[in-house]
Amino acid sequence: MDIQWYPGHMTKTRRMMEENISLVDIVCELVDARLPLSSKNPDIDKLAANKKRIIILNKSDLADPSKTKLWQEYFKEKGFYVITADSKKGEGIKEFYPACRLLMKEKIERLKARGRIMVPSRVMIAGIPNVGKSTLINKILGRNMTKVGDKPGVTRSKQWVKIKKDLELLDTPGILWPKFDDKEAGLRLAFTGAVNDDILDMPELAAEFISRIIKLYPGCLEKRYSVSEEGTPNDILLNIGKNRGFLTKGGEVDPLRTSAVLFDEFRGGRLGRITLEAPPKM
Repeated sequence: MDIQWYPGHMTKTRRMMEENISLVDIVCELVDARLPLSSKNPDIDKLAANKKRIIILNKSDLADPSKTKLWQEYFKEKGFYVITADSKKGEGIKEFYPACRLLMKEKIERLKARGRIMVPSRVMIAGIPNVGKSTLINKILGRNMTKVGDKPGVTRSKQWVKIKKDLELLDTPGILWPKFDDKEAGLRLAFTGAVNDDILDMPELAAEFISRIIKLYPGCLEKRYSVSEEGTPNDILLNIGKNRGFLTKGGEVDPLRTSAVLFDEFRGGRLGRITLEAPPKM
């Protein structure tokens, strides 16, 4: 299953980010803690060359904590300031402002020496669709100012948000990259909802998900759905639907409804804390 999704508004977003990069001091990229590398946009590294960098491992409440620690070390070794967060609950958010102050310490001191005391630092908030950028900003602000949603593509235009007198954020729409060269990365992104479900064959995607999850976390599906993990992924999917009673009027299992529930429960953390990839060996 080869997944590609790069709608036209993402081209506009990339152009907007290129036009505004000179205005910011720091680029903060949110990645999904369940797939930190697959959800990290390689184009942002090119765009943010010579900028201070923050990586936020968001949705950490849904990820395997032991693997999250490995990812923290991986990104730290790459030179990023790393924050682990759950933007919905606000966990990890208090670390953001001090991190920005720390990264900007030298510039702030240079400006003070020249008598410029209150020049705000500017941070671009970037990341893939549906990774929680707007939710994060709302938590930092302490009020709902930016639009949020549980589907990709909610934020469609840039928004400057003043956090404090000395800190401003540029909220940008979620952006992927034009071609997923790594098939597995494309699948992982689709599993978590970063790719629009409406363009996908969801039962086929569910079978791909099942084949991977029984290798990564054996017993997970058996525990949740009381099904055997023996047989083909499609057989397992149909058994999940049968056990849940997702049947059509003709008595056949409804694979669309079963797939929808499977992904809804995975994305909501009801299958347990799952991480879909491990850091590459350095």
